[in-house]
Formats: sequence, C-alpha cells, structure tokens
Amino acid sequence: MKDSIEMLIAAVLLGATASSAVAMQGRDPAYQSARESGLVGEKADGYLGFVTAPSPAIKALVEDINIKRKAAYSKEALANGATVEEMALRNGCRLIAERTVVGEKYQTPSGQWKTRDASPPELDSRCP
Repeated sequence: MKDSIEMLIAAVLLGATASSAVAMQGRDPAYQSARESGLVGEKADGYLGFVTAPSPAIKALVEDINIKRKAAYSKEALANGATVEEMALRNGCRLIAERTVVGEKYQTPSGQWKTRDASPPELDSRCP
C-alpha cells in the first residue's frame, strides 16, 4: 500500500514537472512570438514543429524546447510504466486541445498545418 501511494505521488510530481517544462516555454518572448507568428506549431507527437523554414535562432529555440519536453516525457513515462512515445502523444493531444489558442498553428493527424479557430481542433484518433 505504501509503495502504491509513493508511486502515485511520484507520478503526480513528475506529471507536474512535465507540465512545468511546457508552461515555462510560454514565458519565453521568442517562443511566444514564433507561435503567434505561425512559424512553429504543436504536433500530436508532443513536440513543436516548423510550419515554415526556420531561421537558425528559431531552429535552436525549438530544438531546445523539444529536448526539454523529451526529458520531461521520459520521466513521466518511467513513473507511469509507459513509453516515452505514449507520454509524448498524451501530452501532444493535451497541448493541442487545451493550450493552443485562436490563431496558433497545430498539425492535424494527416500532417497538414492548420490555424486554430474557435472550433475544436482535429485530434489524433489515439488521443484520450
């Protein structure tokens, strides 16, 4: 019983860590500007993608964010007995559904980039 409670607490804390890593990205003005300008967008695989050919600075920024996301997903996967890909997909679905706002880009299951409007986004069929 004690082990189950400890695992649950660890999973919650690691989930919060993954959420914090993603939330911190929103505070970077360059990241926010790239999102608002439609240069980058959320992908269902849990990572940022390039909507247009990136400048070296945007490429470096996105690569850094994606490295941090993968680290957070790895911790979350370990805590939940899941794969990194499963955690990335779950977070990708959540990021597209809950964190993108009107005017921002996201990638549809078919790989097409769409601009978020007031309607619900197209999500991968594997999304919870």
